[in-house]
Amino acid sequence: MIANIALYGIGGLAALLAFLALLSAWTNRRIDAAVPPRGRFVDLPGTRLHVVDEGSGPVLLMVHGLGGQLRHFTYGLVGLLSPRYRVIAVDRSGSGHSTRDARLSASLEQQADTLAALLDVLKIERATVVGHSLGGAISLAMALRHPQRVQALALIAPLTHDPQTGLPAPFRGLDIASPGLRRFVAWTFALPGFIVRSQTILRVVFGPEAVPRDLPKRGGGLLSLKPSQFIASSTDLNAIEASLPAQQAAYRRLTMPIHMLYGRGDEVLSPDVQGKAFVRAVPHTKLTLVDGGHMLPVTQVERTAAFIEEAAEAVTAEERSGSRAPDLVAA
Repeated sequence: MIANIALYGIGGLAALLAFLALLSAWTNRRIDAAVPPRGRFVDLPGTRLHVVDEGSGPVLLMVHGLGGQLRHFTYGLVGLLSPRYRVIAVDRSGSGHSTRDARLSASLEQQADTLAALLDVLKIERATVVGHSLGGAISLAMALRHPQRVQALALIAPLTHDPQTGLPAPFRGLDIASPGLRRFVAWTFALPGFIVRSQTILRVVFGPEAVPRDLPKRGGGLLSLKPSQFIASSTDLNAIEASLPAQQAAYRRLTMPIHMLYGRGDEVLSPDVQGKAFVRAVPHTKLTLVDGGHMLPVTQVERTAAFIEEAAEAVTAEERSGSRAPDLVAA
């Protein structure tokens, strides 16, 4: 009898896992139909990048954060900036509609090298690199590894230092070291887990600001439910620890103009632990604090666009003056 109960239990678990896998596959197809690619694809070693390339003029390369995708930028920033700039927004490897070979490293260094290779394919010599959150850390890696390609940095709530206080609550479920377990969770429990915790996650990521009602499609929020997005985000998260300490030690080598924008109420990355600590290491950085949270590219589009323009135009101003000065601005 006990054996029969065990068999029923195993059978029930197998049926549940099969149902969750089918649900994930069905949801994945529905999301791809609801939020299709809006750009073109660029094939690079180990990855196929989805890229939106609009406008003409000085180049802005936009790099999104952990769990994000390029619609965080096409939500409003690309439309505002493309009349004056050539704006390139990219789904990082594995995120959004981009793919990543399982053998390709997710390290900050490799992701920076991939972005430099993208510029090669697009025949772009230099760009102002705009990085949000983890995209900020990757942009800094690009500036350290390929300084000749980075004209200036415009970093929005960037990850610059190990916070040493544990992972923010929204990202703890991504902390899976085993690639096999990561894939298993992505295709079974990730979807229902996110649905159950979605309000809490969004409240932290966007707080203290409101979550836009059109985030699911216009902001690409639905793409967070894709198994591939979970795998990419977990892989990215687990790769940070191996790269960030050495990167922190190298910040003093940076010489290009660097502008940073943080929301004072950011519940994901502290402006003090991240922004002000970076300014102490790189004093010529211009740090701007505004009332708001972590998702400024979506919640404060016009303010963020003005910040990016200021960073891009600072190159010309510094070339004229031949000088830099540290600055902290409150707005």
